[in-house]
Amino acid sequence: MNTKFLYTLAVGLVCGVASLNAQATDCATTASIAYEHAKVKNYEAAEKPLWEVRKECPTYSVATYQFGEKLLKAKLKKAPDAEKTAVVNELIALLKERYQYFPGKTKIGDLHSDIGQLMFDNNIGTKESQFEAFDKAYTEDKENFKGAKKLYTYFTLFVDLHNEGKKELQAVFDLYDDVTEKIEGEESEKAATITKLTEKLDAGTALTSKEKRSLKNAEINLQAYSKVKAGVNQKLGVLADCENLIPLYNGQFEAKKGDAIWLKGAAGRMSAKECTEDPLFFKLVEALHKAEPSAKSAYYLGLLALKDNKRSTALDYFNQSAELETKASDKAKVYFRIGEVLKKQGSFGKARSYYRKALNYKPSMGVAHLRIASMIASSANNCGDDVFSKRAVYWLAANYANRAGKIDPSLKSTAAQTAASYNAKAPSKTDIFNNPGVTSVKIGCWIGETVRVPKL
Repeated sequence: MNTKFLYTLAVGLVCGVASLNAQATDCATTASIAYEHAKVKNYEAAEKPLWEVRKECPTYSVATYQFGEKLLKAKLKKAPDAEKTAVVNELIALLKERYQYFPGKTKIGDLHSDIGQLMFDNNIGTKESQFEAFDKAYTEDKENFKGAKKLYTYFTLFVDLHNEGKKELQAVFDLYDDVTEKIEGEESEKAATITKLTEKLDAGTALTSKEKRSLKNAEINLQAYSKVKAGVNQKLGVLADCENLIPLYNGQFEAKKGDAIWLKGAAGRMSAKECTEDPLFFKLVEALHKAEPSAKSAYYLGLLALKDNKRSTALDYFNQSAELETKASDKAKVYFRIGEVLKKQGSFGKARSYYRKALNYKPSMGVAHLRIASMIASSANNCGDDVFSKRAVYWLAANYANRAGKIDPSLKSTAAQTAASYNAKAPSKTDIFNNPGVTSVKIGCWIGETVRVPKL
């Protein structure tokens, strides 16, 4: 009796293991077939085995969901309008399944911003539900909320909800500040790559194929973020004009005058929109400095000093602000402002050092390169030993102008025109021919740089 029982149990175990092995083999085999078709974009052949793996072996591999996403996106492009909603809903379901089975390999910021964009692009759900998808991505995983278009859509939806009376104006300003900071962070990252590789090119060193790809990708992405930043500013539009800001902040001032965070935001927006002539700006700055002497309050006091033509006092405040400031983009703004004051005074060498400091903290600040270019060009007659070297100064000025356009796409046209005007004043091909053996020109005075002579 015991022998029969043990025999039956053993047979059952063997059969069970064999069945499990067969199932595992089926998953692997079916997945292999699906993946091979998907790799070569033969999605028609891949679809059936891929969905079989998705249904029967959902935890087999994250590749199931990666290929599935590509398959459905390709399907969406070809789908007639009447079928698009069904495909999008299927894609959203797939993305959620990926997170369900592979949470460690799925980023919340990426996932939910993708879902939000799919809903928005295909008019699925309400504005509130579309916004909620983006907001979940942004608030829970801002670092992985990538993509210029998605940031713009997120902010656009918020403004639209405000216009419908569903979001407060102050909340719009708060999100604007946050999204702008995110965009500028992305811009700085891309601009730093461009600056590094451009300087290598300017030095006459060829780029590797990998570096060329990096440069191209950085330029494309930087241009996208530049356009989005302009779009976000345009979307904010009249909401942040002085006509709206002044009555809003006047109404809130008494209740908020001890709130340093509110005071910083209010003073910052009024400064950005050049509402500094209104008495409210002085009240905000005074209250901010009283509530919390800080980089921001010192900066705004510097602006007020400039308004009264007290440049020395303004520089003192700006330098205090720069020392106290911890946010890179704001520190860059302060250094740029100091550079502007020094440039106006004719202290070009000192001004350049501050423009460069600004670029160190915000590599996408192309306008700083334009300012340096302007100072160099205006010094051509004073910084050369002869006609050729004096005119060679314009090559250097043109180089700086070109850099401005590369790291700030919004300045591309202005930078190109500026560089062209400088190059027109530089030595001609005949001049270069008449100076054989001169491959570079060392420029003296405050400039102290060397510029390469273009090859004929």
